[in-house]
Amino acid sequence: MAPRVLVSDALSETAVQIFRDRGVDVDFMPALGKDKDKLLEIIGQYDGLAIRSATKATEKLIAAATNLKVIGRAGIGVDNVDIQAASRRGIIVMNTPFGNSITTAEHAIALMFAVARQLPAADASTQAGKWEKSKFMGVEITGKTLGVIGAGNIGSIVCSRAIGLKMHVVAYDPFLSKERAEEMGVTKVELDELLARADFITLHVPMTDKTRGILNAEALAKTKKGVRIINCARGGLVDEAALAEAIKSGHVAGAGFDVFEVEPATESPLFGLPNVVCTPHLGASTTEAQENVALQVAEQMSDYLVRGAVSNAINMPSITAEEAPILKPFIRLADVLGSFAGQVTESPIKEIEILYDGVTAGMNTKALTSALLAGLIRNQVSDVNMVSAPIMVKEKGIVLSEVKRDKTGVYDGYIKLTITTERQTRSIAGTVFSDGKPRFIQIKGINLDADVGAHMIYLANTDVPGMIGFVGTTLGDAGVNIANFQLGRDKESGEAIALLYVDGTVGQDVLDKLTAHAAIKQAKPLVFNVD
Repeated sequence: MAPRVLVSDALSETAVQIFRDRGVDVDFMPALGKDKDKLLEIIGQYDGLAIRSATKATEKLIAAATNLKVIGRAGIGVDNVDIQAASRRGIIVMNTPFGNSITTAEHAIALMFAVARQLPAADASTQAGKWEKSKFMGVEITGKTLGVIGAGNIGSIVCSRAIGLKMHVVAYDPFLSKERAEEMGVTKVELDELLARADFITLHVPMTDKTRGILNAEALAKTKKGVRIINCARGGLVDEAALAEAIKSGHVAGAGFDVFEVEPATESPLFGLPNVVCTPHLGASTTEAQENVALQVAEQMSDYLVRGAVSNAINMPSITAEEAPILKPFIRLADVLGSFAGQVTESPIKEIEILYDGVTAGMNTKALTSALLAGLIRNQVSDVNMVSAPIMVKEKGIVLSEVKRDKTGVYDGYIKLTITTERQTRSIAGTVFSDGKPRFIQIKGINLDADVGAHMIYLANTDVPGMIGFVGTTLGDAGVNIANFQLGRDKESGEAIALLYVDGTVGQDVLDKLTAHAAIKQAKPLVFNVD
């Protein structure tokens, strides 16, 4: 059955056709996003929801979206999506961060020119029949210092354009490396230095707890007198009331704002001030950008629903269409390793270490880790998935670490999971053979070679004579058929383990009979999804 997608905001017909061409059933209802009740009524029918900004994917809507697998936002901002609620339900949230990057960067540059030369006020004055040439004295862009807060996709384009305008560019971005800054031709600085040096400041960061109010009254007081401030990123990055006071005092010479703390912005402390240029969130409003993001979100959502490829997801590691078939058996392996550890662990987990050896170290380990964590906590939370698992692990305060290394043993690549609880440290390792099926290759440091079955029994015992006979007799008397088994031990009369493949589930009464043997330390039933 073909996946179904609802388009509840205005996307182009070309974008809608992309869904159809990729084998996705699509219902195009561009006005539905504003009808909350109707949207809530029908959302449960769909696998995907494609939106712009009008549709609000609230926690209530997401709770009603019982079949939803992906939300695609045609644009950068996902303020209208409850990402936390979506993640808990295993719904991937995608955006299109590159479709309107150039458009938004150009708008920032345009506002910078408009503020530097007071163009809107000069235009209004001239069209009113005045000729106030001396009133609109501007400043040159050339040779001035531009401070860029956030040098990501859009910020880096602004830097490039500013350098072309012969400006000196300083950038503040905690994620910007020195090497990347040199490659861009900008100077990496801390925020206070940027504030002190910049003649113009432009913001290009997302709205987070750390960036909210990044230009507040205290920060504005540190700026160079006569600075001009541009915001085409997100409302709330700049304290509008504090900026209005700085403009009135003459400390700030002007501002260009495309985004506001409250939108639609029908009022603002900035409105009516001299040399303040305001536009109604036009950063992405070009014909090219609107078409680009619509096409991009349709392609991304179709690729995920049809081929399992994940790109530009907010809450899930990316998986390209090319690597999806290669990753699939290793994602299955990671899930099995996590599931095994989760089923045999009886005390709270404090630390998780995941070792990627050989070819697995070069794979998309973020996706593998997400799958492993989902398997690990599924025994506690039945509806966990690759999207929600990393969040749950973090919320539990569990320390997570990854190690990658070149091939060290006989296998081309394997994954090893080590968990530390309040009582002990235990490990399990596995690999994928040429048949694409996961296999256990080591448990608790003991080597073995075991397939994964739907129903298994894990035994940990002291290596003593007669154990195989005892286990076989006990299960046989209980009517449990052993399809296959694998054994391993660390040394003679030392610790031994066994994995038994059985036909069907095993009752607690049978497990109690097994653990009644003095040599058996643990007997746990294991259930795996082997589809």
